[in-house]
Amino acid sequence: MNRTKILIVSLTIICLTIVSVVEISAQPPAKKDSGISVHKIEEEVVLYTIYRGSYDKIGPAIGGLYALAGKKGISPRGPVYYVYLNNPNRVSNEHWLTEVRIPVSKDALKAAGTLGEMTDIKTLPPTEAAVAVKPEGQADPTNTYDKLYAWIFKEGYMTVDSAREVFLTNAMSGDYSQMKSEIIIPIRKVSRRED
Repeated sequence: MNRTKILIVSLTIICLTIVSVVEISAQPPAKKDSGISVHKIEEEVVLYTIYRGSYDKIGPAIGGLYALAGKKGISPRGPVYYVYLNNPNRVSNEHWLTEVRIPVSKDALKAAGTLGEMTDIKTLPPTEAAVAVKPEGQADPTNTYDKLYAWIFKEGYMTVDSAREVFLTNAMSGDYSQMKSEIIIPIRKVSRRED
């Protein structure tokens, strides 16, 4: 990629991150307890790719996804975010699987099925999600995840999809400990049957 394309991709990521912070802060939480809230996530269409490897080397996959969007005339509608497909504490980092997603318009669905084996466009159904913030300065998010999962089960919910992480600040720094992020876990209320 030449310098102009790199600059355009970088500026796009920065602008989308700023827009997402404004959108997220405008959403009132439906339920709050110990910094955890439940949000309604609307249906969304995403351009995605599957990345395998250490998180600190994910940059080219993100850049490639934005470059593909530009080449195909697909306009991003929100910030890039990750969906963690396996537990990094249970496999070595060369086997970490991450779905890198960029929200896009519904018009992009016309390109679905044409983008490659590990890259495509799909529609995600609406869901509720438990949300917790990983603050800047926290290098290891384990405590945030532990607190979030404990809250989910205590409040009578169950998880229905993998955890997502949206980076709110310092996303371009490359230093995870300096990034503030929202950890988002899709949930649903467990129905209780009387026996």
